[in-house]
Amino acid sequence: MAIVPDLPPLAAQTSAAAANTTATPDTPLNDVVALDALALSGAIRTRQVSCREVMQAYLTHIAQYNPVVNAIVSLRDADVVLAQADERDRQLANGQYLGWMHGMPHAVKDLAACAGFPTRKGSPLTSADPDTQDSISVARIRAAGAIFIGKTNVSEFGLGSHSYNPVFGTTRNAYDTTRIAGGSSGGAGSALALRLLPVADGSDMMGSLRNPAAFGNVYGMRPSQGRVPYGPTPEVFVQQLSTEGPMGRTVADVAQLLATQAGYDARSPLSLAGETPPFASALSRDVKGVKLGWLGDYGGHLPMEDGVMALCEASLRDFMAMGCDVEPCMPDFAPDRLWQTWLTLRHWLVNGSLGAMYADPARRDKLKPEAQWEVAGGDALRAADVFRASVDRSEWYRSLARLFERYDFLLLPSAQMFPFDAQSHWPTSLAGKPMDTYHRWMEVVIGPTLAGLPAISVPVGFDARGLPMGLQIIGPAQADLAVLQLAYAHEQQTQWVRRHLPSMLTGTVRA
Repeated sequence: MAIVPDLPPLAAQTSAAAANTTATPDTPLNDVVALDALALSGAIRTRQVSCREVMQAYLTHIAQYNPVVNAIVSLRDADVVLAQADERDRQLANGQYLGWMHGMPHAVKDLAACAGFPTRKGSPLTSADPDTQDSISVARIRAAGAIFIGKTNVSEFGLGSHSYNPVFGTTRNAYDTTRIAGGSSGGAGSALALRLLPVADGSDMMGSLRNPAAFGNVYGMRPSQGRVPYGPTPEVFVQQLSTEGPMGRTVADVAQLLATQAGYDARSPLSLAGETPPFASALSRDVKGVKLGWLGDYGGHLPMEDGVMALCEASLRDFMAMGCDVEPCMPDFAPDRLWQTWLTLRHWLVNGSLGAMYADPARRDKLKPEAQWEVAGGDALRAADVFRASVDRSEWYRSLARLFERYDFLLLPSAQMFPFDAQSHWPTSLAGKPMDTYHRWMEVVIGPTLAGLPAISVPVGFDARGLPMGLQIIGPAQADLAVLQLAYAHEQQTQWVRRHLPSMLTGTVRA
């Protein structure tokens, strides 16, 4: 069903600022840094390029551009990582190949433990001492051969989709450094957009993989609940709103990193057991006849900045050009009820993780006001409130399951507004509507989170200011591979990432 017949051609939705990024740069992008992660992996394995050459290229590129955006923090000394690169080269020379990330530089999101680096979480209340063990996901990346060069910056304790904190400062947008990169995986998103990393890991509670991807013209996937085991951590059963996942500049790179992160671990009892699907090797699929439900702004419930819906609705034409059937739909669940469910569960979980800090007056003052508000909200809850929210969450899942009886996938904007001024902590109004909380402006991402469904943000273009936007592709429970397949088909149709590099990489604008 064609629901956007009067929209201008997709090219008309692209700004002159974005289109001009095809200009010849003064300093050409290094050939090694320009490679996508899987292409780089292949070049290393076939010894077309040495691990030392790769590391040198990235360190040079990071030295030039990272100070502009502040995406990678806790950077390790060059001598240390170059020595590790030399060791990877010796291993290759001796016929030892660790995995697809052999010799590739990698920076872990600064909410996850990585041995040898501190996990600051953007807070002065955390220790500056290096961790002594990896998280489950990071250990798998290490086993695949990655060389850890630092961490990627985050919002304080991962709260809010703006990656600023009192420890490392603010991460800025790769397409406009006066604006935010999103969060809490903002460092990862900005690093990917500027080619500071081949691929990036992140985590997502309230859109923290999807929102920075939309703001960086890259891909960010929130996997199905349990797909990527979380831990080790003291609590392993109820902290299930957040999940770790992959980000990349291509869907194939995202799929390959997900395959590395995914898989059952006995320390995480709710992680999915069974054989991990061959994500990266099974992306090609005929999508003709696939039925897509367009959720839009939930029937006008969600305020949207001017231009967001136009870009997302224009992208529906791409899906229709691929042979998909698209029609508008609505879940049979009140949006206000969904938001209240979110507030209750988030208050409860943040209270559980930060409550001890809040209870100590000396430490409370070092928590940002938004964190204090979350913990205080948790203090006011009764057990019955939490149980009712869990019942409502369950009904929300069933509501979406009923939609999936009619549609193969659901589509939803990845954000309600374009990247805003990096000097602001959060927008107090959106499209003329006051924002009553620090995260109300990103309400659009909570649906897949609460349902535990796989969702990937795919790029859909730029507004007149050259600011990027994304669209969520949401699949049924555990249909991660199917979501990746539709995203891959969309990527082949549009190629937003390849066609629109940040202007500072093309020489059109000086950083």
